[in-house]
Amino acid sequence: MGKVGSGFSMSLDGFIAGPNDDVERLFKWYSMGDTAVKMPSGDQEFQLSPESAEVVEDAANTVGALVYGRRTFDVAHAWGGRHPLDVPMVILTHRVPQEWVKPGSPFTFVTDGIESAIEKAKKIAGKKTVAVGSGTTTQQCLEAGLLDEIHIDLVPVLLGDGIRLFDHLRAVPVELECTSVIEAPGVTHLTFRVVK
Repeated sequence: MGKVGSGFSMSLDGFIAGPNDDVERLFKWYSMGDTAVKMPSGDQEFQLSPESAEVVEDAANTVGALVYGRRTFDVAHAWGGRHPLDVPMVILTHRVPQEWVKPGSPFTFVTDGIESAIEKAKKIAGKKTVAVGSGTTTQQCLEAGLLDEIHIDLVPVLLGDGIRLFDHLRAVPVELECTSVIEAPGVTHLTFRVVK
């Protein structure tokens, strides 16, 4: 089985979204280069620096399943039914949105906790990485000892308000080991191993 990791664009003051879930400033680096990277879904293409292109392409090739919380699922409008990475998704929720329970849906809904969601995603992903993509879900993974890696695309901006990645983390301290630092225009890509 592959590892479980999370990845976020984040401001220097720790926000993964601004007020009203705004991410425009945090995702600006996706259009700061001249290297075209088409996402596996075919619906999006980014203009990245060569350094960022390598990071994004690596993620696109290694992720086998995604885990999100219901709030992110709703804010993203279910990605229109197809996430840009075009891999199966496990959604942690208290109430299953029945309109998405149908043959061919990329979504598996889990109502019995983070451990079950990660277990299901690992089975789906096989040897590939399970990527956790929402803040609260990432915190739950950390608290349950399920997260192996944290990837941060650190954007040189101070938002001052919004949604923090580690705002309600109870399982502290969490020791991290930096395994990669890649500087690129408009962003520094940081990867940390969670020390267990």
